[in-house]
Amino acid sequence: MLYDKLKNYSKSGIYPFHMPGHKRKDITEEGIIPYNIDITEIHDFDNLHSPNGVIDEIQKKAAKLYNAKNAFILINGSTGGILSAIRSMTNQGDKILMARNCHKSVYNSAELFNLNVDYIFPDTDSRYNILTSVSPYDIEDKLTKHNDEIRLVIITSPTYEGVVSDIKSISEICHKHGAKLLVDEAHGAHFPFSDSFPDEALNCGADAAVLSLHKTLPSLTQTALLITNDSELSEIIAENLAVFETSSPSYILMSSIEKCLDFCENSKDKFKEYCCNLKTVREKLENLKYLKIYDKSDTDFDYDIGKIVISTANANISGTKLAEILRNNYQIETEMAYSDYVIAMTSVCDTEKGFEMFSDALISIDSKLSKGADTERVPLKNLYTGKNFNACELYKFNKETIPFQNSEFRTSAEYIWVYPPGIPLIVPGEIISKELINYIEYLSACKVEIMSTKGGMTNYISVVKKD
Repeated sequence: MLYDKLKNYSKSGIYPFHMPGHKRKDITEEGIIPYNIDITEIHDFDNLHSPNGVIDEIQKKAAKLYNAKNAFILINGSTGGILSAIRSMTNQGDKILMARNCHKSVYNSAELFNLNVDYIFPDTDSRYNILTSVSPYDIEDKLTKHNDEIRLVIITSPTYEGVVSDIKSISEICHKHGAKLLVDEAHGAHFPFSDSFPDEALNCGADAAVLSLHKTLPSLTQTALLITNDSELSEIIAENLAVFETSSPSYILMSSIEKCLDFCENSKDKFKEYCCNLKTVREKLENLKYLKIYDKSDTDFDYDIGKIVISTANANISGTKLAEILRNNYQIETEMAYSDYVIAMTSVCDTEKGFEMFSDALISIDSKLSKGADTERVPLKNLYTGKNFNACELYKFNKETIPFQNSEFRTSAEYIWVYPPGIPLIVPGEIISKELINYIEYLSACKVEIMSTKGGMTNYISVVKKD
C-alpha cells in the first residue's frame, strides 16, 4: 500500500514543487538515506491527522493485529502517545495514581496537565536490584484510601527489564473504583505474535496501551502505536494526537510501520524460530557460575523471555564493566548497563549466529570472574521521603543551586534520572533523602549515565530556595 505508492511515485517523473526541501535528491550520493520516498501530504497520499486512505488502512491493520477497536500510528515515539493518552483520559487538576517506575514522559504529562499525583511502588527483587511487578493489592489499597477519587492509573508493563504485572486483576480493580487504566507497554509490541510471550494489556482489560514498534519489532526508530477498545476515548485521543504529534509526519516512518505490520502478519515461522533461539540461549546460560540470567521463575507474575537481563550481583564486576568488556572484547553492544546488571534486547530479527556469539561471550567472561562482595541494595521506595508540592507548582518558588552532597532534606527543583530508561529518581517538589544522595553517588561510581533537567548530572543540584 503506502510503501509501494511511495516507491512508484519516486519513479513517476513528477516534479516536486512541495516540501521537503531535498526534493527527493540524495545529497549524500551514497544511497543510504531514503530521500527518494520522503514526501509530504500531497494528493492521494492521505493525511495522518484525518486518515481516509492508505494511512487509514495501516491503522486498521494494526487494530486487527493487536485485537483492538482502534489503533493510532505514532511517529513521535511512545512519548507522543503517552502525552496524548494522559491528556485524553484526565482533566486539569485530576488525581492520578502512577507507578514510580514510569518513564519521564508520564511525569512530564502530569506536570503539563496540572495533575495531582500519588505513587504506587513496584516491588524490588533485592537479589538483583531489579524492579518487579506492581501489586494489585497495593493499587486497591491506594484507590480505597483516595475514596475512589483517582481518575487514572498508569503503570509500566513490561518493565525495561521485562517484568509483567497482573494487568487483568489491576484493570478489574481500577474499574471497580471508577478509574481508567493506561499501560505503558512500549517494550511489549511483540507480545501478540507468539504464545511464548505474555498476554497483551488490552486483552487483559486495560483502557489504552502504548506500544513502541521500533523497540522489539522491525520498524524504524520513533515508530509506535496507541491502541484502545474505547470508541468514545478514541475520538478524544485523535484530537490530542493532533496537538502532540507533528503536523508534518514522516512518510518514511509510516511506511516502516506498514512493512513491520506486514512482516508480523506473515512471519509465524520466524517468530517460532526466534522463540526457539531464546530458549536455546537461556539453556546454554543456565550454568553460569557468577553471572545470572534473570528468568520467569524469578518473578511474581510473568516475564518477557525476549529480554535478557544479565545480573552481576554475585560477581566481582559491575554491570557497566560487563557491558564494556562485551563491547571492547567481543564486539557486542548491549541496550543498557546499570550498576548491577546489563540488558540485552532481542528481536525476531536476531540470528542464531548472533545468539551463539552472545552466549559464548558470556560463558567466556563468566569463566574469568570470581564471587563479588555482598552489597546492600536500596529499594526504590526507600529513596522517596515524600513531596512538598506537585511538579506543576514549581513555578511558584524561587530556586538556588547547591552542592548535591549538602541537599539532604531540601526540596528538589529538577528531575534526575538514569538514561536509559529515563525513570526519574527525584522529581521537582520531592524531598531529597540521604539514601538518594548515597544511591546516586553509588551509581556514579559504577559509571552509570545519570541525567538531570540541567543536562548531565554534576556535583550540584537545583533546589527550592528557603524563605
